Amino acid sequence: MLQPHSFLWHCLWVAPCVLLAALVLLMRRRGLHREFPAFFCYAIFESVGVGILYAIDLSPVSAATYWRSSFCFLAVETLIKFVVIGEVFTYLLRQYPSLGRLAKLLISGVGIVLIFTATIIAAYATPAAFWFISATRILGRSVSVVQCGLILFVLLFAARFQLSWKRPVFGITLGFGILASAYLAHWALMADWLFGQRSYLLDFAIMVTFLVCVLIWFYYLLVPQKSVTTSAVFLPENNLDIWNRELERLLQQ
Repeated sequence: MLQPHSFLWHCLWVAPCVLLAALVLLMRRRGLHREFPAFFCYAIFESVGVGILYAIDLSPVSAATYWRSSFCFLAVETLIKFVVIGEVFTYLLRQYPSLGRLAKLLISGVGIVLIFTATIIAAYATPAAFWFISATRILGRSVSVVQCGLILFVLLFAARFQLSWKRPVFGITLGFGILASAYLAHWALMADWLFGQRSYLLDFAIMVTFLVCVLIWFYYLLVPQKSVTTSAVFLPENNLDIWNRELERLLQQ
């Protein structure tokens, strides 16, 4: 069963595409696409993009065509992922709109810089015929490291300033964190060639992790949260209030 292009391989590749397509429909039906537009676009792109890569993998095309397609997919996916993380940050800072817009802009910019940097490094470091393979690996490793760091920063930032999490936002962040950590471990093990000819086992691990993350998004986005009655608590002014006011003042000048 644990072999490339076995029945389990096909199931693990196709299942997340189908589930994400169902998630897109359910999000639209419940109006969540207006509340989380970046994640909604991510779900659409992953469902369609992964399905296209699956079809290319099965078709009688050259390996070069697959790797070029994989790099294009990863480049667009990288940008969308950072926009989603920016969206999470914006939601956490919804009481501080100026800081939220600045954080979203900076995080999205990081994704663009990563794409161009990985492409340039790969183009100069490898022969022209193989640059897209090297670029895919460089971009994959870089994205995993930076994404893990950003998600950890978001969690610590929210804890430090006692920012409230909404259930869907926490679920999106949790899924992205697990997936980024899995990809980081995958690229590290691939670089050391610890699995040798059995490196396809790492692909199985990534497929299973992606499926688990899709199920996490289903649970946190679609399963209603039990209502809990809480008394109003006065939150004292903190540095975020000051930073937000100063940023608004600078933007108005």
